[in-house]
Amino acid sequence: MEWRDQGILLSARRHGETSAIIEVFTPAQGRHAGIVRGGTSRKIAPSLQPGAQLDVAWRARLEDHIGAFTVEPLRSRAAVAMQDRLALAGLNAVTGLLAFCLPEREPHPALYQRTEALLDMLGQGDVWPLAYLKWELRLLEEMGYALDLDACAVTGATEGLIYVSPKTGRAVSAKGAGEWADRLLPLPPVLRGGAGNDAEVAQGLRTTGHFLTVHLARDLGGKPLPEARARFVDAFSRRL
Repeated sequence: MEWRDQGILLSARRHGETSAIIEVFTPAQGRHAGIVRGGTSRKIAPSLQPGAQLDVAWRARLEDHIGAFTVEPLRSRAAVAMQDRLALAGLNAVTGLLAFCLPEREPHPALYQRTEALLDMLGQGDVWPLAYLKWELRLLEEMGYALDLDACAVTGATEGLIYVSPKTGRAVSAKGAGEWADRLLPLPPVLRGGAGNDAEVAQGLRTTGHFLTVHLARDLGGKPLPEARARFVDAFSRRL
């Protein structure tokens, strides 16, 4: 069994004395692990940084074996990330969430394309947090937890939508919320496709964070979300 593709490196860890086990996210193969022989060497190890764009070839005797990768670095995103604390935190949040959420070997080509575009924007601090928030919305959608923000779940109205139900993920208007308003999540315009300032992005991250934590993580066995996501939100909040 063998295949070749381009992908984003999600993680790398030492395996034995000289090898590494890496996980990559590719459009055709999804999240896929394999061994890189000599992955700890001076020649290869610098290329195996999370977020790196790689050309990978995987080979195994049987499909269900972990198999082995040969890798060719295409571009590194580490240099950009290391120059900016927010960019580094964002890069770690993206790779951490993908490694946490994605089923192994299940293709998600649309999410892959969105992820590659997002990571190529690293360092553009004025627009990157909003792009990241929209990426989290796509991640929730791909995992089966899409938010329904087109009309009020109570009244059916399409105007005045300012809340999200924490249980159903549906929009709620100010009128529909009534006395339950303090139990609902914020729905800033940026979650419905508009532009917005950092404060609105922070509100949106509060809402997407709820569904990542309370719904997605719970259904994945109750494991906590990667701490990298909280670190990114904290780094972003510090600039508000």
